[in-house]
Amino acid sequence: MGGYAHRPPPTADLPPTMPTRLTINGRPREVSADPATPLLWVLRDELNLTGTKFGCGMGACGACTVHLDGNAVQSCMVPVARAEGKRVTTIEGVTGDVAERVRRAWIGEDVAQCGYCQPGQIMSAVALLAATARPSDAEIDEAMRGNLCRCGTYQRIRRAIHRAAEVRADD
Repeated sequence: MGGYAHRPPPTADLPPTMPTRLTINGRPREVSADPATPLLWVLRDELNLTGTKFGCGMGACGACTVHLDGNAVQSCMVPVARAEGKRVTTIEGVTGDVAERVRRAWIGEDVAQCGYCQPGQIMSAVALLAATARPSDAEIDEAMRGNLCRCGTYQRIRRAIHRAAEVRADD
């Protein structure tokens, strides 16, 4: 596999699959997978949660960002065994005041162009604002550095994060 998060071809040499208990978007789930399988593939292929995108498979682009116990992680780099017993939140399940403010700000700033990177961008922004209510530009840059946008909407992303930090979801 060479460090990439691509699914390995089926062979007899692979370790056996094992049941793994996860909490996905607030729901207890059990999957049967090789413990080394990237969480990304379990989410997409086993649980049909396709909002989490495959981008690079090397942890370099952020398209696959999810929350693991509230922290933004690149799911292509997290073996499913590491997620056992933890709370996994995907773009389909991210809720609450911060998530709603980010969604509204994303629309208000017209952030999305092609949209492919947006689930990962939003997940990183929500994690940042949940931890830092009013982040500086430097804090935004640091939190978002693992998320690439091929369309180059970085200035709109930063404005949207500032906007989400300034407004309440019920405004």
